[in-house]
Formats: sequence, C-alpha cells, structure tokens
Amino acid sequence: MSTRHILLGLLAAGPSHGYDLKRRHDERFPQARPLAYGQVYTTLQRLVRDGLAEIEGTDSDGGPERTTYRSTEDGARELAQWAGEIAPPAPFVTNEIFAKVVVSILSGGDPEAYLRAQRAAHMERMRELTAVKTAQGADLATVLSADYALNHLDADLRWMTTTAARLTTLTAEVDSP
Repeated sequence: MSTRHILLGLLAAGPSHGYDLKRRHDERFPQARPLAYGQVYTTLQRLVRDGLAEIEGTDSDGGPERTTYRSTEDGARELAQWAGEIAPPAPFVTNEIFAKVVVSILSGGDPEAYLRAQRAAHMERMRELTAVKTAQGADLATVLSADYALNHLDADLRWMTTTAARLTTLTAEVDSP
C-alpha cells in the first residue's frame, strides 16, 4: 500500500493536519498496520517537496501548534493516475510458509508438524477476523477489509492442505541431488 497516495487521498477530502490524517487512515483502513506519526509527517514533507501538497497554515487552538496541509492540482492528478492504475498480479509469489516447509525438510525438521501449527495459527486469525466483521456496529470498511484477509487466509489453508498431501513427493525432490 502506498502511504503517499493514501495520504493524498485523505487530503482530497479537504485540508488536514498530520494527527487527523493518521487517525483517519487508521479508521478507514482498520485491518492495515496503523501509521506511525513519524511516517505521516515524513510523507507529508515529501509531498510538499514534490509539489503534490502544500502547507495551508498553522494553528494551535490552545494546544500544540499544528500544520495544516492540502493537496495541490499536481497531487490530485497523481492521485487520479495512481488510483486508475491496475495493480498487476505478482509474477512470483514469495511464500514464507513454503520456504519454511522446504527449510524444515532440508534441516531434518518436521514439515508436517509445522504445517499443522501454521494451520492452527491461520484458523485462530480467521476466528478473530470473523468476530471483528460480525461485531455489532462494524462498518462496511471493516467488514470488507476482514473479508479480504479471510479470503487470503482461506487460500493459504487450501495450499497447506495440498502441500501436506504432497509432502512425500516434495521431500524426495528436495532431498535429491
């Protein structure tokens, strides 16, 4: 996910200061990793440097001074271009689970036990996500984000089942010179 473009998207709704942008990001993308304040302000500085955002002003409202940023026309153009680009499917998928299965075979470990433990971890995460999306008052962004994660976890589970059924063949291939 492009923090630069997400912040430009949030600025498209109107001028904001960094604290508000971080809060809105974390609300709009509930299943994403929360943004660190340092990341927000560093990204805002780069947006200003690149002419995609500008400082609208500063105020303190009786508290700490806050700088308000707004998107520029160049920022709006870049955001529209980015939002319209098709995200290409990755040509190769780096799969940590697969790597651990192969390393387990190579090192004389127990890949079957590893797959069982990984499956249990996936199932636990799926239960957590199901609870999040079915909680009373869950907004649509939360539900859709949880659905996305659940579908990916489900694909991993199906892959683990297929791999477990093929471990004998995989072990022979990995162990052969």
